[in-house]
Amino acid sequence: MGKTGGYSRNRVELGHFLRTKRSSLAPADIGLSVSSGKRRTPGLRREEVAVVAGIGTSWYAWLEQGRDINVSENVARAIGRALRLDHSEFRYLYQLLGISLGQDAGLGVEPLGLDAGQVVDEWLPNPALVVDELWNLIDFNASARIVFGIGPGDRNLLESFFTNEKVRSRYSNPERVEREAVAQFRAAAAGRYNDPGFGRLIASLCSRSERFAALWRSHEVLGSWKKRKEIDHPDAGRLSFDVHAWRVDGADDIRLFLHLPCPASDTRVKLETLLRKHEPVVREAQPAAS
Repeated sequence: MGKTGGYSRNRVELGHFLRTKRSSLAPADIGLSVSSGKRRTPGLRREEVAVVAGIGTSWYAWLEQGRDINVSENVARAIGRALRLDHSEFRYLYQLLGISLGQDAGLGVEPLGLDAGQVVDEWLPNPALVVDELWNLIDFNASARIVFGIGPGDRNLLESFFTNEKVRSRYSNPERVEREAVAQFRAAAAGRYNDPGFGRLIASLCSRSERFAALWRSHEVLGSWKKRKEIDHPDAGRLSFDVHAWRVDGADDIRLFLHLPCPASDTRVKLETLLRKHEPVVREAQPAAS
């Protein structure tokens, strides 16, 4: 999917992102005072963003229209600040514009100098998963299969969550998880908008899940930092994990998600009991001795 008439998928997504952020802010949010008269549309006007960012209104309008115009790092930073972008949203903006993140590139997801497959195998009894930028499942251990309900037909984490009720039902707060998942996926996949595989995945998910389609249109952006995950397992009950996301050293598009039982919970004990109950599954997943 390349450029069409001077427009690229990245710039189309950029325009939608800027419009979405602009509509979510009020003049007071960026330090502007306006008359008390009723405004025709919610959110900021283009000229208000341009004034705060110190750029021309027409030029900013072209950017929202998806035109392929040059944007310097200074201008990108000014626009981000005007729209009150957080760290993850700044990273997303820079990725869409093709601007190097410099010293910020390593924030949020740290490089990991270990073999991902080895880490997954050795992480038992705790769950571990390896995914690419499109959240295709590259590897996972038996604990992840048992805890999250991942089956033989599950090839992509997003597809599993939005189309496999067994997977979705394991989460104690699926509405919050699905919102965060789509926002984190959008941030992680910003460099893949022109990838045909990306387009097919989004089209498939939008056609198969109304929830995903609505969340995708909302254009939220989040980073994949350490977070809490709550699972309601049909055999073990509530399991609580702290999730750590790592970038695999030498493979920028590969992520390793490691789950640690929360210290203040009984998750570790429950997890060990659960894996003993499913010992054949665990044994089957173990790598053969060399």
